[in-house]
Amino acid sequence: MKDYLVKALAYDGMIRAYAVRTTEIISEAQRRHQTWRTASAALGRAMTAGVMMGAMLKGDEKLTIKIDGGGPLGPILVDSNAKGEVRGYVTNPQVDFESNEHGKLDVRRAVGTNGMLSVVKDIGLRDFFSGQVPLVSGELGEDFTYYFATSEQTPSSVGVGVLVNPDDTILAAGGFILQIMPGTEDSVIAKLEQRLQTIAPISTLIEQGLTPEEILAELFGKEHVKIIETMPVRFQCTCSKQRFADAIVGLGRQEIMAMIEEDGGAEAHCHFCNEKYHYSKEELEQLAQEAN
Repeated sequence: MKDYLVKALAYDGMIRAYAVRTTEIISEAQRRHQTWRTASAALGRAMTAGVMMGAMLKGDEKLTIKIDGGGPLGPILVDSNAKGEVRGYVTNPQVDFESNEHGKLDVRRAVGTNGMLSVVKDIGLRDFFSGQVPLVSGELGEDFTYYFATSEQTPSSVGVGVLVNPDDTILAAGGFILQIMPGTEDSVIAKLEQRLQTIAPISTLIEQGLTPEEILAELFGKEHVKIIETMPVRFQCTCSKQRFADAIVGLGRQEIMAMIEEDGGAEAHCHFCNEKYHYSKEELEQLAQEAN
């Protein structure tokens, strides 16, 4: 099954819902960054939330999420946009621990709880929208839930999950975001709260083969869900050799000539996708001419 996202309404528009399968996206991130199990779970949860938050945007809008809880993983960064594209990395990818008291990957310990979750949205205006909240759990689902309630004043429930195989490859990943609209009846909210307490973890539902549509049906009952849109999602980096070359030109001729004299070439590394781009002496000489 390919990764994809669905946008839906439930209970006659009283609840806005997003559900996504991200198994291939997180597998790509794991492969590129060689993340260990706990790091994969943390990065995967953040990227899954990020791709759903990107789907809330329009046109060329995009956002950046930074999670820095002071834990051994270091900061996690995720970029996403309205086209279903997401990329991300964790500062220290080789982090893993014994399972926590619930037998789960100890994401809280890896992320830490002494820090912030911040979101910066570029919606095409001169000023960016920025929101920041303290981490409340380090498990990330609860932290994104708190972000929506506090920073965007939208009562929400965020479920994100990643199952990792013993060999560090990704078994299943996905998530949901449910948002309560103004004027929602108390009885509907009570029903949803009760269901959230009894439903299986999101990663388990995906491992069982449930589609995003079926996950929403599990949450609300099929008769209460109306699918609005389905869209593909994927790991996509915006880096390229030309973009890095433009940045090198921006350093100026003197700096480029120093690269040639000291190293005889240059290498650029993209943190988001782990690609490396090599520039030969001849290529740098050409860029030095452009810098003139």
